[in-house]
Amino acid sequence: MELDHTQQVAQILIEALPYIQQFHGKTIVIKYGGNAMIDDALKESFARDVVLLKVVGMNPVVVHGGGPQISGTLERVGKQTEFIDGLRVTDAETMDVVEMVLGGLVNKEIVKLINSHQGNAVGLSGKDGDMICARKLSSGKPDVDYGHVGEVQSIDASLVRTLEQKNFIPVIAPIGSGRDGQTYNINADSVAGALASTLQAEKLVLMTNTPGVLNKSGELLTGLDADQVASLKADGTIKGGMMPKVDCALEAVLNGVKTSHIIDGRVNHALLLEVLTDKGVGTLIR
Repeated sequence: MELDHTQQVAQILIEALPYIQQFHGKTIVIKYGGNAMIDDALKESFARDVVLLKVVGMNPVVVHGGGPQISGTLERVGKQTEFIDGLRVTDAETMDVVEMVLGGLVNKEIVKLINSHQGNAVGLSGKDGDMICARKLSSGKPDVDYGHVGEVQSIDASLVRTLEQKNFIPVIAPIGSGRDGQTYNINADSVAGALASTLQAEKLVLMTNTPGVLNKSGELLTGLDADQVASLKADGTIKGGMMPKVDCALEAVLNGVKTSHIIDGRVNHALLLEVLTDKGVGTLIR
């Protein structure tokens, strides 16, 4: 029985070897969010995965969200939250809380987790080194104002590249500065996609609370190209909350990222399974 287990371990390592060789020295941008940020076991699993990727020679870059943590903090301080079109309306007071939670509490917890496994992580927000230049997100409606909700205008990734070269793991909160002097909260998927494009990353990995892109029968679609994505959107298979994730993943690929992955962050060691095994745990978009 022990021999069988040993052989299984050997087989796993052999399966991982060509991926380790192929992706050595390459950048992998990971959007970290969902259940993987809340469940303690999944948090530990994610931190170990990121450190292992770094140790075998890849360059993971983490961009994180933190919506539930923001909502919890606003509730504790008695601040009402309004959502329009799925976006949190962010006035100046709310933006202060968002920056404190994302750039402080959440960011530093992720850094601490990774460093507890000797990962050498460094926490940043998009304001550091003028990394993310943001602009106000327009609702397209004259009577709707999202406040300090922004979108990426441009990215200067020189700080991230320097940290990679010095063997650090960047952990980035999706907050940017506008040319108008304002601070903006930006969708983490969008920041991860834009950063992956700027870095010409090997992979963009979006961690979600779903298995990936499903067909109308509820079966996982493990691989898609641009034409297939267009067809699935046209017939209504890709819809709702999956639509912006697929758009983000596809845009990154069209802008030079080799592959994008939408993976199930509820699966233990989802990141390793997607990057280092034949089957993976999500949808790959080429």
